[in-house]
Amino acid sequence: MIASLLILTILAGPMMPASISLFGPGDVVPEAVIESQGAEAFFTIQEISDELFEYIYGKSYKEDCTLPRSELRYLTVLHRNAEGQAIVGEMMVNRSIADDILEILRELYDNSYPIERMLLIDRYNASDEASMNDNNSSAFNFRMIAHTAKPSKHGLGMAVDINPLYNPYHKIYPSGKEVIEPESGTAYLDRSKKFTYKIERGDLCWRLFIAHGFKWGGGWASSKDYQHFEK
Repeated sequence: MIASLLILTILAGPMMPASISLFGPGDVVPEAVIESQGAEAFFTIQEISDELFEYIYGKSYKEDCTLPRSELRYLTVLHRNAEGQAIVGEMMVNRSIADDILEILRELYDNSYPIERMLLIDRYNASDEASMNDNNSSAFNFRMIAHTAKPSKHGLGMAVDINPLYNPYHKIYPSGKEVIEPESGTAYLDRSKKFTYKIERGDLCWRLFIAHGFKWGGGWASSKDYQHFEK
């Protein structure tokens, strides 16, 4: 409840129509409201307010985070799920890609590309596994690359994961150890199958990210990260 009220406060700026300010991330927006106010009003880029920073601190923004708060931006958007419902989404990214991501997500929305859920990973207590299991699309979550002192692309806010449950990460190590993240996405490793929320080379999501200079984890040789786009 506190988080919902916080985000509503962030969204409700002085120029924001009252009907729009009533909808927070995760809320389904009636088509009549979108037709009346216009979808554009839902697509915003904002600096990290004190209230929002307090909410993410200790979760996605770890105490040892080396990325200055000033380098992050909070985005609000609309996205459509597989049922065609328009939903308010939110994402936190590096300021250097904020315009790119907003443009990409607007194009995906305009073309009804299905994204099931888009909430800050802080709503999952910054747990990647919990977020992926819920098929939640997200971006910033500070962490180092394993066995290094170098922040990961997500730790820099320079990577976005889209529909992760249906587009899992997969790697087989020389030792034979197999890693699938999320493990609940194992059934979706067979990319020859057709299923909702699947990302594949040449689809709209892939084309937009590639056109904006991102690399797709699904094209990597040593592992496959079908949900992942980074810059």
